[in-house]
Amino acid sequence: MKKILALFAAAMLLASTAFAETKIEVKGSTTVLPIMQKLVEAYMKKNPDVKITVSGGGSGNGVKAIIDGTTDLAMSSRHMKDKEVKLAADKGVKANPIIIAIDAIIPIVNPANKVKGATIEQLRDIYMGKITNWKELGGDDESIVVISRDTSSGTYEAWQELVMGKGNRVFPGALLQASSGAVLQAIGKNKKAIGYDGYGYVNETVKGLEVNGVPGNPGTAAAGKYAISRPLFIITNGEPQGTLKGFVDFIMDPATGQKIVAEEGAVPVKK
Repeated sequence: MKKILALFAAAMLLASTAFAETKIEVKGSTTVLPIMQKLVEAYMKKNPDVKITVSGGGSGNGVKAIIDGTTDLAMSSRHMKDKEVKLAADKGVKANPIIIAIDAIIPIVNPANKVKGATIEQLRDIYMGKITNWKELGGDDESIVVISRDTSSGTYEAWQELVMGKGNRVFPGALLQASSGAVLQAIGKNKKAIGYDGYGYVNETVKGLEVNGVPGNPGTAAAGKYAISRPLFIITNGEPQGTLKGFVDFIMDPATGQKIVAEEGAVPVKK
């Protein structure tokens, strides 16, 4: 009898666990994806009864998914387009974009370099191989060593979009690095070098350049004054409720999700 009761209790426990498990689906921006994966990993560790699945596919697919009702949470590295807002309204979807981070990319040089800033156009010309000497930016008469992240990097994609512009590519003479740490190390050892990195990675071994006369920092990026920055969004259908609200609250909490945002090289919006 005791054995039967024990089996019954175990079955009830399993049934209870299965019933308690809730699921959240997240789709969208590949720029937001690495941050989201870290957020999900940390949240599920604290909340094992919640299962969250994440997939990329791009901001457009994420926005489409929230409009079509095929995801609980969309990721987007851009504002919703007017036609998307209208389509959502037509389908009765109350698209609710929430900025979770600012993606700020900082041009960096060796601290021994006396150049303090550059315009977007000058940065573009440097990375296209058109400006090759620091004296063209008021620096010493020395050749510029151009360092870039490799093409698999989201930071490279952001630089491509925000600095290079459509149709312009980083020239073949640039030295490609596979990680933010490698970029910092290379520039820290070479006073002729220039590179770029996410704000969260920049440290005292390098010097950040002003862009169009504006220093890159959380304040200027959040205010929209810094040129190489953009907001990163999550989008819900209406105000998040229940389990989804718990996850969104975790993302926006300075002690949890926003801390992870900073660790992943983006600018947190709440501290």
